[in-house]
Amino acid sequence: MAYNLVDGKRHAPVTLALLLLNIVCFFWVELHGSSENTEDMIRWGALYGPLVFQNQEYWRFLTAAFLHFGIGHLANNMLIFFLLGDNLERALGHVKYLVFYLLCAVGSNIFSLFMGLEDMEYTVGAGASGAIYGVIGGLLWALIRNRGRLEDLSTGQIAFFVLLSLYYGFSDSGVDNSAHIGGLLIGFLLSILMYRVRKKRNNRNEDWDAADVDGERW
Repeated sequence: MAYNLVDGKRHAPVTLALLLLNIVCFFWVELHGSSENTEDMIRWGALYGPLVFQNQEYWRFLTAAFLHFGIGHLANNMLIFFLLGDNLERALGHVKYLVFYLLCAVGSNIFSLFMGLEDMEYTVGAGASGAIYGVIGGLLWALIRNRGRLEDLSTGQIAFFVLLSLYYGFSDSGVDNSAHIGGLLIGFLLSILMYRVRKKRNNRNEDWDAADVDGERW
């Protein structure tokens, strides 16, 4: 893990890799059809209940988290992920953060599907928002454990963002609020299990702190 000597923050390669993967998947779908065509989205891995249960295509719980309906959907999700994801990656460490993100992605889609069983024959789901809400849930716990501050974030900022996002989500019939709520809860619970507050080192180890490129201790 490289150390940024300019701003004192370690880089977040997992966040960057996940962000780029979402972008690549979007343009792949666009090159082979349209991201706003439900049949094309199903073909490339969007969440569709009948195929999950009848054909046992459980891999869709993961692939759906890397697909987006249109450039606006992608841009909104990636902007939020870009702004918040690196904070949690530095808090958890690279490996735990990757596991955390993938569990939130899969878990939020499972939650969404089972919450919408009555309409599953008519609903096609895709998007990284469930995983991103998982990241937000994880940050909430990290902030609580750090007495309301984590780098440049505060509990009030994250709480306000969550309430505002959920409000707009419930105001728009096209938003999968079940995935958002599921991701938020799963992320919060996973963070309780995975996050550990770092102990401050004494003055004798300040020089070593800057040279410690591994940073995280499990």
